[in-house]
Amino acid sequence: MLNLSNPALLKQSSFINGQFIQQNDRDLFDVVNPSSGLCISQVVNAGGLEAEQAVLAADGALSTWRKTTAATRCELLKRWHQLIVDNSQDLARILTVEQGKPLNEAAGEIAYGASYIDWFANEAIRQYGETIPSPTSINRGIALRQPVGVVCAITPWNFPQAMIARKAAAALAAGCTFVVKPSELTPLSALAMAYLAEQAGIPAGVFNVVVGADAPEIGKVLTQHPLVRKFSFTGSTAVGKQLNQQCAATIKRVSMELGGNAPFIVFADADLDAAVAGAMASKFRNAGQTCISANRFIIHESVKAAFIDKLQNEMATLVMGDGLEAQSAIGPLIHRQAVERVRQLVVSAIEQGARLHWQQSVNDNQQPCFYPPTLLEQVENTMTIAQTEIFGPVVTIQTFSDEAQAISLANDTDYGLAAYFYARDIGTIWRVSEALDFGMVGANEGAISNASAPFGGVKQSGFGREGSKHGLDDYSEIKYVCLGGLGT
Repeated sequence: MLNLSNPALLKQSSFINGQFIQQNDRDLFDVVNPSSGLCISQVVNAGGLEAEQAVLAADGALSTWRKTTAATRCELLKRWHQLIVDNSQDLARILTVEQGKPLNEAAGEIAYGASYIDWFANEAIRQYGETIPSPTSINRGIALRQPVGVVCAITPWNFPQAMIARKAAAALAAGCTFVVKPSELTPLSALAMAYLAEQAGIPAGVFNVVVGADAPEIGKVLTQHPLVRKFSFTGSTAVGKQLNQQCAATIKRVSMELGGNAPFIVFADADLDAAVAGAMASKFRNAGQTCISANRFIIHESVKAAFIDKLQNEMATLVMGDGLEAQSAIGPLIHRQAVERVRQLVVSAIEQGARLHWQQSVNDNQQPCFYPPTLLEQVENTMTIAQTEIFGPVVTIQTFSDEAQAISLANDTDYGLAAYFYARDIGTIWRVSEALDFGMVGANEGAISNASAPFGGVKQSGFGREGSKHGLDDYSEIKYVCLGGLGT
């Protein structure tokens, strides 16, 4: 099923202190291809003990790594980046088979994740301190930036390579050591990254991967261990709240990138063709399983019919299928429970008054993890589907009559990760950009994320920023040094 050019990328156990742990008589768990339902690999099931070992390894490597020059850290991260690029086809194939997204999307994720490693390699040598004007003639002040220490992270299944890359790259660039627990649904991409980090020469203990099916047990170690100074999580808001509470006892620095409920507003003067293209890019990437996916389409009443007609025509071209098949544009959802959850949201919306405008037909031979692209209209913001992150290929249409109503509808959510809108009037663009209560806004753009931009949300979508020049902030401490006795 994999047919890798570099079979060494396929690893089946946690990577701790520079070594892949031995299997011996350990329990194994299956990694399943959601497209076919077939087991593609078995992985050694690590738990709390291995998580503890990984934290101790990271702590043991910290004193040396933090003293490594920024230029050396830059060079090692550049080597890691290049190895990921060199193995990108194999990495994309691994990602598609364990996660399900189409191969071209998987290749895009590999490039996207690699771009963060390259970005933070360059940022490592630009982490400047400050000199502080002194209130006296005999003192001088400086502010140093120093690594926060051991960093632990838990990452999701929907972007199993990129979510690790943008956390680990920032941590290592800042001089921190790193332990990550990837989703047990998609561990192979993380283990392949660990192998390439080792090949790049990143020292033992600096980058560790713990794979196991008992997420709560591993999570308790990563959030509560006294040697861990920072914890980073990408996932659902409900789980994020629990992990944040677990970190509180030891006052860890925490960053959270949590759920979203992105509005997608189309104003009366919008370029509808551009808006539809943006909607397709935002909504259907990874079958709608992205935290910044457009969730609520809020369309001006004067252009609703035209927008729906154009969008439906584009949705009809989407081909559902195995991600390894060249024509596939929509892969499976991650598992059957995810399909049932989306189905229930659609059924509930119709029961609450929404109308099923269109749904792609499903082949009788289609595997059970696929959910067809679906378009609902007459949706109200009070409906469950409008207040819940759908995480599936479902478009929900609401309408508005004026700018104030559009902003009110958009902001009527507990979440604040990403928002999108299309308009031509420059005044509208400025006003709406400022009024939307979200951490990221795409104005006339449906694909907004890149390594140079600060990624993160507000409200119950979390706190902290990943990427950009701000991406090192959560991984460093500011130390003030007052130098006395310098005057005459």
